[in-house]
Amino acid sequence: MTVVTLPAYDALFEHAACGLLVTSPDGTIQRVNTTFCEWLGYAADELISTRRVQDLITVGGRIFHQTHWVPMLQMQGSISEVKLDALHRDGRSIPMLFNAVRRRHGDETLDELAVLIVSDRQKYERALLVARRGAEEAQVRLREADRRKDEFLATLAHELRNPLAPIRNVVEILKMQRLVDPSLVWARDVLERQVMQMTHLVDDLLEVSRITQGKVDLRLQRVVLAEALRVAVEAARPLVVAARHTLEVILPDETIVLHADPTRLTQMILNILNNAVRYTPDGGHISVAGAVVGADVVVTVRDSGIGMTPEQVTRIFEMFTQVSSTSRRSEGGLGIGLALVKAFAELHGGRVAARSEGLGRGSELTLVLPIGVPNDRVPDVEPAARAPVTRRRIAVVDDTVDAADSMVLVLEALGHEVRVAHDGLAAVALAAEFRPDVVLLDIGLPGIDGHEVARRIREAPWGREQLLVALTGWGSQEDHDATARAGFDVHLVKPVGVDHLQSVLATLDANRAR
Repeated sequence: MTVVTLPAYDALFEHAACGLLVTSPDGTIQRVNTTFCEWLGYAADELISTRRVQDLITVGGRIFHQTHWVPMLQMQGSISEVKLDALHRDGRSIPMLFNAVRRRHGDETLDELAVLIVSDRQKYERALLVARRGAEEAQVRLREADRRKDEFLATLAHELRNPLAPIRNVVEILKMQRLVDPSLVWARDVLERQVMQMTHLVDDLLEVSRITQGKVDLRLQRVVLAEALRVAVEAARPLVVAARHTLEVILPDETIVLHADPTRLTQMILNILNNAVRYTPDGGHISVAGAVVGADVVVTVRDSGIGMTPEQVTRIFEMFTQVSSTSRRSEGGLGIGLALVKAFAELHGGRVAARSEGLGRGSELTLVLPIGVPNDRVPDVEPAARAPVTRRRIAVVDDTVDAADSMVLVLEALGHEVRVAHDGLAAVALAAEFRPDVVLLDIGLPGIDGHEVARRIREAPWGREQLLVALTGWGSQEDHDATARAGFDVHLVKPVGVDHLQSVLATLDANRAR
């Protein structure tokens, strides 16, 4: 009989964690590894060619070997997970699991066996079960931590927006005063820029949370690219002016229309513009250009800034990535703006790319989005011109006194008649007595919350035609859905600019008149 050898795997065979044997069809052992020999207390030369595998198991096992083992190997060529008691040299029995496969080796037929001690198998299974349970518990903890993180971000945004709202209102009041003193004008403009920057950072934080949860729903519609660029440029202008940059907008003569979410489109362009402002030394040049290339709309932002290395270009759209710079202005930000651009572009079926010829040679960021609609005419609805200010009776309800009082001053300066309440029950009483045309209503109120206030107003005969505006620091999709169910006409997130508020009120008036 030929002795089976595996020269390339001798060490692996000898010291495997399981017992390995090669036998002839009658059970005679042709090769056995050190592991199996040590388990049973034999030397290999005491077993090879002198013992059969069935000689090493109990009487019951030998009967099973004869009645089941041999027939199964003959019929199906393998057996698996057979539990038999093997006999140690000292006479004690050791429960083992046997697996066997019959193979042809040249002119010979041999059986290859792999054996595990049952207690070892059980130990491995217990360890595997413990590991699996640990992984499941870790996954539960991770989901809980992620939920708490989202709750924290939402709460943080709410808590930050509450103080931002009165500051924004004070800025609006200062803008109405027609200030002459240059130092006061400078102070007002600084306040406006910083409020806008803080608002932008808070919004970006919440967008990260929504994207990681897959909760971003695009509201696609026909959008004029020039209008999206105008809104983004106006939002970025205070930072551009503060840095003394020149900003050039380049558009073709024909109107470019695409199918996109207008809010996300403006946000993408604004984030790219803000990145260009941040990484361009004072007095630089920034250009933003829009064009149609094939079936795509391409927006390209170029700057004369600090540029990037090839390695930085590959990582610029990763979350929390910032380009190193000695510029004081570039030290700001959270490193998430361009990651959001990438995420939103991909949700639109588009892409974003960066290019730079090296450090000190500026950068170029390109946003590519599919047109999605025939580009032969402008949208059916043109942007409405700003409606004249209509004097209204307005109730302001907010438990943050500074926010409420500053909003009252802004609205009175615009010619409206305004009353204020600071808790939910007082708001219902005020609405019943004052019968306002519009109620600007915070949600988190003492007594009863803003949702319940809205429901009680809607239940009253006099409250069915009032314009209910949720003016709150809570801004998730769930928050918008909750205010809609409570009967609000619109949901605005603090801080809100006066122009935007006036525009919303004019639109609501127009819709009610139809």
